[in-house]
Amino acid sequence: MGPGGFRRWLRSAAAAPRVCVVGSGPAGFYTAQHILKHHGGAQVDIYEKLPVPFGLVRFGVAPDHPEVKNVINTFTQTARSGRCAYYGNVTVGRDVTVAELRQAYHAVVLSYGAEDNRVLGIPGENLSGVYSARAFVGWYNGLPENRDLDPDLSCETALILGHGNVALDIARILLSPLQLLRKTDITDGSLAALACSKVKRVWLVGRRGPLQVAFTIKELREMINLPGARPVLSPADFTGLEDAVKDALRPRKRLTELMIKTALEKPVQTASPREWGLKFQRSPQEVLPTADGRRARGVRMALTRLEGSGDSAKAIPTGDMEELECGLVVSSIGYRSLPLDPAVPFDTQRGIIPNSSGRVEGVPGLYCSGWVKRGPTGVIITTMNDSFGTAQSVLEDLQGSVLDVSTSREGFGAMESILRSRGVRPVSFSDWEKIDAAEVARGKAAGKPREKIVDLQEMLRIIGH
Repeated sequence: MGPGGFRRWLRSAAAAPRVCVVGSGPAGFYTAQHILKHHGGAQVDIYEKLPVPFGLVRFGVAPDHPEVKNVINTFTQTARSGRCAYYGNVTVGRDVTVAELRQAYHAVVLSYGAEDNRVLGIPGENLSGVYSARAFVGWYNGLPENRDLDPDLSCETALILGHGNVALDIARILLSPLQLLRKTDITDGSLAALACSKVKRVWLVGRRGPLQVAFTIKELREMINLPGARPVLSPADFTGLEDAVKDALRPRKRLTELMIKTALEKPVQTASPREWGLKFQRSPQEVLPTADGRRARGVRMALTRLEGSGDSAKAIPTGDMEELECGLVVSSIGYRSLPLDPAVPFDTQRGIIPNSSGRVEGVPGLYCSGWVKRGPTGVIITTMNDSFGTAQSVLEDLQGSVLDVSTSREGFGAMESILRSRGVRPVSFSDWEKIDAAEVARGKAAGKPREKIVDLQEMLRIIGH
């Protein structure tokens, strides 16, 4: 090999950047996918605190929305790529620090999502019968930390606080005919609980009006068409709104028109055993306790008026109050990211890592993508675009020598000994595929796509850990 060839070889050997991604949900996988696609030499290692991958695609997407989970096929292709590795069962910030990862990799991308929920901050929030949407969704979707939630479904009326798609998901699951749910990957335990549920009425309550709802038309239509459940929308809530949405953007206009149409439709004569409805301009003030002070029996709400218009409209209490009887309260007012490690800057007000185009402020070589970058909003496609943006920043910094790739980094080689010394056994992607095969086999026996394993120890037993 001539001197020029040797130099070229040296350069290409040095330019094998090692990138670490923390979190294996859509943000993590889309970031990895974009880096691998646009850099022929990069090696990407994905770390995940659970043994199983895919984050909210597995634990957030509703069981009756299997088509949304198809992105798992793309993520699986990424994970099987020769330049990508998956290490589950590793909690960054506990088992290994961000500083240790930064020493072992040229770039570290934090894509660990939002593992907490926003709190209502009202009296009675901690009474029995009050749950966060995050925990409730985690329970029916098999998130190990929520497997023992055991929500009390012995009441007739449930109240969901929030007007987003997650709120509609929960209402739909509570009111869906069992034969529809039996064909999904909903967990065995939650299916059994729903089979005994007495809930037949679900109210979805929001502080603002019909023009500010955050859910989308697909989810609303699905709810309106739910067999055996009747929508109850008050025509008075929609007075004058047809004119108000004339110049609105098309999605908002169509959504509002569908609500108006539903509110004005004469109910079909067949008596529906179950019903659901939207309540507007009501702000929860207190969850009311039963006589023994232990359980929820209702919610006291302040009636509000709107100041301003469109998305920026503010809900101002009018001074009037209303009480709504219910035995189940689910708070669906948003998820919240938590700080991961003292070495990483964190804006507690906004619940995000301060960043510019995904570059963490003041920490060269550290990046973030997904909800921890921009806040817990949007659907999978929003996260995809956001993650491609962060990946682009990483690629630019590799290209522009912001990241020094002239010295090689050990990557997982360095992590392996650290983790071993701390008694942590990572789970590989082929290990996950064994868990996956076991779930699919159990599901097949029950006529479901899979039966999720909800016990971490059982997952580890299957792979011989």
